[in-house]
Amino acid sequence: MKRTLAIIGLLLISISLFYGCKAPQPPTQTQETLWNELIAKSQTLYHQGRYSEATKVLKEALKVAENTFGSNHPNFATSLNNLAALYQAQGKYAEAEPLFKRSLGIVEKALGPDHPHVATSLNNLALLYQAQGKYAEAEPLHKRALAIREKALGPDHPHVATSLNNLAALYQAQGKHAEAEPLFKRALAIYEKALGPDHPYVAATCQNMAELYKKMGKKDEAQKLEARAKKIRSNR
Repeated sequence: MKRTLAIIGLLLISISLFYGCKAPQPPTQTQETLWNELIAKSQTLYHQGRYSEATKVLKEALKVAENTFGSNHPNFATSLNNLAALYQAQGKYAEAEPLFKRSLGIVEKALGPDHPHVATSLNNLALLYQAQGKYAEAEPLHKRALAIREKALGPDHPHVATSLNNLAALYQAQGKHAEAEPLFKRALAIYEKALGPDHPYVAATCQNMAELYKKMGKKDEAQKLEARAKKIRSNR
């Protein structure tokens, strides 16, 4: 049976208000609260797999964000990103792509090209392309996201490990095992140090490395990593 590599990194962007960007009019507390509630509700529905309901809520949140913050504000970009994530979860890639791209453009302009939120948007668009097998389009986005995160967050941040894992998974999907292995190793080391040896991301990376080693003919290494991943998951 064909296994799927664990792609690490949430597509949904958490609630956050960026006061450095000026909205057309100062939002009222009621408007802010409504937008926060809609985003929170949509995230709950998303994680429950209730995509149709979540889509309706996010479309409402998108309207509230545009009216409250303006169409060039990062909070509007958050709504676009999360709606795109819902479309992607349903396999609606054609609907998701323009929303991810628009969200990325807004965040780049509002926060600057080297902001960590830009890296998140790049990661999300890259994962969309990766899901479609568009590896040539995904690779430069993953690389740019990695570079931004290393510079902004430091080389040992978990988000750096996420970019390393996802870039490694991209290489593995293309059979570029030599390129994938050191990235997986570095991601694993970062997750172990930052999150602890029994974190789910450690298990996911161990499983990814196990799949890689199977393809490389390193059966003993693969078995050890699979056993470790299984043990972590059974203890949670």
